[in-house]
Amino acid sequence: MVEGYRIVVRSTGGPDVLEREDMHFPDPGPGELLIETEAIGLNFIDTYHRTGLYPLPLPFTPGSESAGRVVAVGPGVDDFAAGDRVGCVQGGAAYATHRTIQAAHAVRLPDAISADVAAATMLKGFTASYLAEDLIDLKHGDIALVHSAAGGVGSILVPWLMDKGVTVVAHAGTPEKAASVTASHALSCPLDALPEALRDATGGRAADVVYDGVGADAWDASLQCLRTRGLMVSFGNASGPVPPILLTDLMKAGSLFVIRPTMGDFIATPEMLATTASRLFDRIERGIIVPRIGQRYALADAAEAHRALEARETTGSTLLRV
Repeated sequence: MVEGYRIVVRSTGGPDVLEREDMHFPDPGPGELLIETEAIGLNFIDTYHRTGLYPLPLPFTPGSESAGRVVAVGPGVDDFAAGDRVGCVQGGAAYATHRTIQAAHAVRLPDAISADVAAATMLKGFTASYLAEDLIDLKHGDIALVHSAAGGVGSILVPWLMDKGVTVVAHAGTPEKAASVTASHALSCPLDALPEALRDATGGRAADVVYDGVGADAWDASLQCLRTRGLMVSFGNASGPVPPILLTDLMKAGSLFVIRPTMGDFIATPEMLATTASRLFDRIERGIIVPRIGQRYALADAAEAHRALEARETTGSTLLRV
């Protein structure tokens, strides 16, 4: 048993519901690891849990993504030992100085991958992995529109797609953010002007796929950017939930496909998790993905970090440091 603290949510609401609670962390049980946390990744889904958009039983400790060192190994665990460097994006309760996880959910970190880099990239990078590799067979010259291209997922997804030879149209909320993105075309126009701006940039072609983590505000524009039989990938709700969909609208827009994936279905087994992690770490080690940690906050200042994220004041990845 070790002493530390966690951030706890006892009632859903704004950032002020994030409270610090001192506690003792018990020894790990069968099949478990106790991790001493070094860095925690801040992600928009943390705000969805905090507000109740994605409800969790109360009280709970938010967070999915963290990296650190194993301090204790539970019975039946043979693949890890105290001192091993690991990361995890499953099981929740990451906003804490220590975290108990299933050993099957642990990702061993290569020597070249620091705890900060892992915590800044795993959840977003694992998301980029299934978006780029598992949903559609993108070929050289295909066109992909990426919303929030300067944000956490976007800053990983754009170079991943560029490396595949995809023509990437990157959209960001401000000219400054668009200028920070290296893509085939970087735009920062209003959303209602985006369909025309995309076609102007691509010589009249529409997108084969749209990656939309914005949600409600971008939904109509995203559909209008797609070619006939194009794929709409809705993977987030930064501006609020997508409105109800009429299937006849998809028909009228050109027999469009729509998918609302979730990462858990793409890392559901240790083998799938290992493949996904290997894809990401390989691209980091080869310099295809250059992690951008835009801001760091102390774990105790998690409420301040949530305010900045929801106000769209962050770029790249945001870390909570222990």
